[in-house]
Amino acid sequence: MNLYAYGSDTPRVTIVIPARNEARNLEVVLPDLPPVHEVILVDGHSVDDTIEVARRTLPGIRVIRQVRRGKGNALAAGFAEATGDIVVMFDADGSADPAEIPDFVRTLVLGADVAKGSRFTPGGGSADITRFRRAGNAFLNTLTNVLLGTRYSDLCYGYNAFWRQHVEALDLPDPTVPGPQRWGDGFEIETVLNCRFATLGLRVREVPSIERERIHGVSNLNAVRDGLRVLRTVWDERRRASRVPQRGHLVADLGPDSLESAA
Repeated sequence: MNLYAYGSDTPRVTIVIPARNEARNLEVVLPDLPPVHEVILVDGHSVDDTIEVARRTLPGIRVIRQVRRGKGNALAAGFAEATGDIVVMFDADGSADPAEIPDFVRTLVLGADVAKGSRFTPGGGSADITRFRRAGNAFLNTLTNVLLGTRYSDLCYGYNAFWRQHVEALDLPDPTVPGPQRWGDGFEIETVLNCRFATLGLRVREVPSIERERIHGVSNLNAVRDGLRVLRTVWDERRRASRVPQRGHLVADLGPDSLESAA
């Protein structure tokens, strides 16, 4: 996995990993990460030794503690602290394959603004998704494509990368403000991001990705509860998009070496 094969102007990569009680998984996941500019672990109030294991397993890892709760808040906190040119969203449970990170970086270097992981484009797949979750994802994916004019094949997948320069325009809830959980702080974050990528007219390119099974523990995701949050997010983001000047939508799932946008 050579992230430095693009020449002297190779972008710096930041990997952001939200984690809550993932010590056993981090022991397996962190050693397999490719060498990058920085790895940021965002701890979500863990009660195990997540932080200690992370620091022991990957010396030099940056650890920050999120202020509120939820995956969305953790990711926003990591984005705000990133200093690399490219931000890679990476789960701590072992479901994301670190060997795919160079594919995401290459996609951005070739001209995309966003490299969107997809389990449902040719070359992708999942060893973890259930029939129920697959059906729900298909419904929400189709609804989003209709309402926002996108061509996503995997709306709710959280393995994505994008240029850090777009973080401010995403207008995520301030991760440093204490208090109760805000909308966008939970698992709906992937949908929020993908909807706003489209509203901003960013060039999105889908990258085939294989979702692996969680190594240890049980996911905090609740298919029904979080599915309803995603549904509400799609409607809210459609209303939000109607108030934002449109800058075009990118055609997703393009050829391996080409990008094109649809105005």
